[in-house]
Amino acid sequence: MRRRGWGAAVLAVAAVSGTLVVQGAGGGDSGGSGGHGRSGPIRTSSATAALTVADGGASARLDRRDTAPFSMLGITWAEASARVSGAIEGRARDTASHRWSPWLRLEGDSGEGERGACRGGTAPAWVGPSDGVQVRMSSGASRRLPEGLRLDMIDPGGAASSMEPAGFVMDPVDPTGEADPTGTADATDPATTDAPADTTSPAPSSTQTSGPSSGPTDSAEPTRTQTQPSTGSASPSPTVSAPDSASPTATVPPAPPSTAPRPPITSREGWGADESISPEEPGYLPGGKIKAVVLHHTATSNDYTCAEAPALIRAVYAYDVQQLTWKDIGYNFLVDKCGTIYEGRKGGVDRPVMGAHAYGFNSETTGIAVIGDYSDIAPSKEATTSVARLAAWKLGQYGVDPTGTTTLTAGASGPNYFRQTWDAGTRMTFPVIHGHRDGYNTVCPGDAYYAMLPTVRAWAGGTVEGLKLDSVTGTGVSGTTVLTDTAVTVKWSASTPAALVRQYDVLVDGEVAATVAGTASSAEVNLAPGTHKVSVRGLHQSGRTAITEDVTVLAEPAPSLTPPATTTPPSTSPTTPAATASPTAKATTPAATTSPTSPTAKATTPTPTASPTTKATAPADTTPPVFSTQPNLALRTGTVSTTAVPLTLKWKATDTKELKEVRLTAPVARTYGPTVTSASLTARSGVATTWRMTAYDRTGNARSASVSGTPVILQESAATRTGTWTSKSSSSYLGGKSYSSSTKSSSLTWTFTGRSAALVVSRAATSGQVYVYLDGKKTATVDLRTTTTKYRDAVWATTWTAAARHTVKLVVVGTGGRPTVTTDGLVYLK
Repeated sequence: MRRRGWGAAVLAVAAVSGTLVVQGAGGGDSGGSGGHGRSGPIRTSSATAALTVADGGASARLDRRDTAPFSMLGITWAEASARVSGAIEGRARDTASHRWSPWLRLEGDSGEGERGACRGGTAPAWVGPSDGVQVRMSSGASRRLPEGLRLDMIDPGGAASSMEPAGFVMDPVDPTGEADPTGTADATDPATTDAPADTTSPAPSSTQTSGPSSGPTDSAEPTRTQTQPSTGSASPSPTVSAPDSASPTATVPPAPPSTAPRPPITSREGWGADESISPEEPGYLPGGKIKAVVLHHTATSNDYTCAEAPALIRAVYAYDVQQLTWKDIGYNFLVDKCGTIYEGRKGGVDRPVMGAHAYGFNSETTGIAVIGDYSDIAPSKEATTSVARLAAWKLGQYGVDPTGTTTLTAGASGPNYFRQTWDAGTRMTFPVIHGHRDGYNTVCPGDAYYAMLPTVRAWAGGTVEGLKLDSVTGTGVSGTTVLTDTAVTVKWSASTPAALVRQYDVLVDGEVAATVAGTASSAEVNLAPGTHKVSVRGLHQSGRTAITEDVTVLAEPAPSLTPPATTTPPSTSPTTPAATASPTAKATTPAATTSPTSPTAKATTPTPTASPTTKATAPADTTPPVFSTQPNLALRTGTVSTTAVPLTLKWKATDTKELKEVRLTAPVARTYGPTVTSASLTARSGVATTWRMTAYDRTGNARSASVSGTPVILQESAATRTGTWTSKSSSSYLGGKSYSSSTKSSSLTWTFTGRSAALVVSRAATSGQVYVYLDGKKTATVDLRTTTTKYRDAVWATTWTAAARHTVKLVVVGTGGRPTVTTDGLVYLK
């Protein structure tokens, strides 16, 4: 992050009167469609509330109050260089559960991320959908709080392009069903009784303002405005790598090729950036070269889903641009906990874009932020792998070794987290990949993440870490020698992620016997009879290699499947000369002796052991494996989004000899062992997807099979309703909407034709129970209560052997003390 780190789910705070100002930015509709299935800008809106200052400027507060929906907040003040050393605390009220969070602390030093900025502030905090807030702060050693304190709350608008309602496929609804509700009578929801009463601050009303306020206003009422998005973004939203930048001009530096592969990168259009709020042209590094990568965490909550990441990035973008008055989002790139990489500051992902992430060192670096707080827990392996891949690619454009050191010139004086001080213009040595705290007085990127930096460097540019030869298939071990057939399978493992490994070579006596991709963990080789040294060499994408220790292998031909039918005297056997004259044949049948003192008997006496000649005549295995259970799909429980509907893929493969593995080849690549018969996967809704599998046996015979399916999301508005239901709006819901009811026996009924179905709900500690009826029969009672608030949660699923017309009915139980249930639709598989 560009500022100090702080705890998860933290709230921001700020100070002076009691005014609430609301503003909007971006385009799209209030439901968050972002253009009905087309990529483009998505509206964000913000509200500002001035804090009341007391004690001669030493403290400030914002009393508990209701607010318009928001998901991120931060505190800003009028002086960009000001710091607050005292306590800054806040709490928010969860929209779904109506419970207030505990008081949480935010440190008051964001760093000067952008020259020319008009305001300073804290790090923005992702708190999730909230509709109430309370804050308090004190000056601490700074004695007086800065002027112009205010709380800034950001609503990121509808879901990003990956969650747009156009991803839903709606089946026709019975025209006799009830009409959609027109009100949003949330005030009547019994769940609101859990919220603390607000006796000091009335809920804001609406007036008009032309844009963001640079400080507290004199108006006692809020203002909501909306800017129009830029146009011309009607093409489908990309979800993978952004295209290469345009050709360089006199002011745009070139995009050099890299020595490392470019990872997939989601473009700004992909996360719904509204370019109209940051119209300035991008800036580039003065020297046109990236010399180092600075790693950050955003210090926001880790309690977000990967489907929410685009909304979180939009909120950070709006906070940086509209509240801190920066020209653009500060980070060059962001990575979510699932490993998805997002383009940050505009200017071209393959250009040396000048960011605003490392005060004093922006002019020679690029910044990568992992979304979340990694003070106490390390980032996921998926996120860390993506950071290493991205760092390797960017540094590879300029011939910089990710494992080396570099010299940077300080653009400003200051200390770092370790109390090292310097003056502007000082040339300082850093690791090429280093943490924000190395160049600024901040805990960023968090203690747990900082401890992983050596791993990130090694993954980005080192050798293949932890490479180990696990096994060579054999019939036994004699001392340190493996006894095996001439056809062997070599298996290995490594800690470096496969995405960073170019290839593996199996070496036999120092020579390459087999080469496989970096995603492989085994290979088959054929050995000549005799003793050999076997090892594995891993080639990192950096070009560096690692080699395992040798394993000694004694290879012997396999025994004959059928012993000779007759005994042929040596004098008449046509094969006698070959058998007696061939040291190779003798070496491969040491156990076939009948007389330890008679070489002639050893060479001519028939035994069940095969000679090379008899082995060559053994029939080969040409029978491929079979799928005794054909691949099939079923919906499962888990978090649902339009780009990731939880599925279970099941199969069973068998072979007459020995099954080696089953490979999933499309739409993603996976390899499963011979005993694995199912996998948890996800698929995009509304898109027909074919899952292709191939089973392999040990001799290379293969058989393929496939299954196709289309997950379809039916929104709650597609159901036939009885009783009382309230419509709710939030970017956390599928399509931005959900239905809630606390009235016993209220019901929703969906009718569809499919082979699997799952109910999707929102859950909280105050949620009640529902009955589930399947084709008119009561099937289950599901308790929606959970200690952690969850959105778009598939809690019940069922599957049939074939597609048919079905009805699923949800009925509110009216659980005592917690009657409320919130549904987010139904998913079925066709």
